[in-house]
Amino acid sequence: MADIIVHHLEKSRSHRLLWILEELELPYALKTYERDPVTIRAPESLRAVHPLGKAPVLEVDGETFAESGAILEHCVDELAEGRLRPDRGTADYHRYRYWMHYGEGSLMSPLLLRLVMSKVRSAPLPFFIKPIAKGIVGKVEAGFTAPELERHAAYIEAHLSEHAFFAGAEFSAADVQMSYPVEALLARGNVEANQQKTRAWFETISARDAYARAAEKGGPVML
Repeated sequence: MADIIVHHLEKSRSHRLLWILEELELPYALKTYERDPVTIRAPESLRAVHPLGKAPVLEVDGETFAESGAILEHCVDELAEGRLRPDRGTADYHRYRYWMHYGEGSLMSPLLLRLVMSKVRSAPLPFFIKPIAKGIVGKVEAGFTAPELERHAAYIEAHLSEHAFFAGAEFSAADVQMSYPVEALLARGNVEANQQKTRAWFETISARDAYARAAEKGGPVML
C-alpha cells in the first residue's frame, strides 16, 4: 500500500483530491494549511512542499505531484488500476480526457478574472481613482467576462442535457475535476441562462458519500 500524504489548502480546489481518494477508498494522511487572513493567499510553508506554493500537492512514497488534473489522473491510473475512468479508446474515454482538462484550461480563466475584478471594484482607493477603476472593471466585465461565462455555461448545460455525467452515463473522475469550476460558475458566475441540468448534476455529485466525507475532513470548498 502506497504512503499517501495530501497537502490541502482550506477553501480551495484541493477538495477534489480528498474527494477522489475517498471515492477510491485509498488511505491517506492529511496536512491542512490555512490561508493568510489578510491576503487570502496560501501560506509560505506550502513552498517547502512545492516551489509554487500552491495546493493541492500529493505525496506518494516521497514523490511529489502537483496540478489537480495530473494528480487525479495519477490516483486513478497508478493507484487504483483505472477505477473511475472509462476504458481507453472508447467515446466515453475521449469525453473523459477532454473534461479532465477543460475545467482548468478553459473555464477557470474567466472565473478567476471575475474574482480579481471584484476585488479591484471593492478595494480601498483614493476617491479620484475609484471611478476610473470601476470603469475599467465594468468594461472588462461587459466586453469579456460576462459573455465568456455565458458561453461556457450554455456549453456545459448543453452537454449535460445529453449525458448524465461528463464522460457519459457513468460517474467518473472527470466529474470530480469539473466540480470546482462548475460550483464556482453556479455560485458567482451571474449566469442568467437556464442551468437546470447543470444544477441537477451538481446536486447529484455533491450528494455522494465520498464528497461529504471529503468536505467533513477538508472543510468548505468555496471562499
